[in-house]
Amino acid sequence: MSYSDDFLRRVLEEGQVVAMVGASTNPVRASYFVASYLTARGRRVIPVNPAQAGQELFGETVLSGLSEIETQVDMVDIFRRSEHVPEIVDAALQHLMPGLKSIWMQFNVIHEEAAAKAEDAGLDVVMDRCPKVELARLNREIGAVGIASGVVSSKLTRKV
Repeated sequence: MSYSDDFLRRVLEEGQVVAMVGASTNPVRASYFVASYLTARGRRVIPVNPAQAGQELFGETVLSGLSEIETQVDMVDIFRRSEHVPEIVDAALQHLMPGLKSIWMQFNVIHEEAAAKAEDAGLDVVMDRCPKVELARLNREIGAVGIASGVVSSKLTRKV
């Protein structure tokens, strides 16, 4: 899957209100970090996670499903395994249209059939990418070395 920077930039610029399926209130989870970053960059992140429904995350109440969202959503960001993508896309098409612009699947989340269904409905689709990483890269907050290092840590390494 290859996406041009222009395509990713447009999807990210249009994605001002993000429904994050699989969002976590646990600060060591990737979805928490991504929600924090997107919120700090002016996005509204609506967290969706039935196991944490009713809790708060960055000023938003965690919802149990996409059907509970009562506002316009631009992007659905999926932090669930690939086998769950079709039901999420179906719920997005049923409850968030018209107005929804894109479906974004996180690293290692790929579902070609669900992507084709979303694209047939007029949505942009990104698979196996992270909006936080792409936004940071496109804004030159992080370079390719930081993305491809294979190390995710806030600790400095010491030379031995």
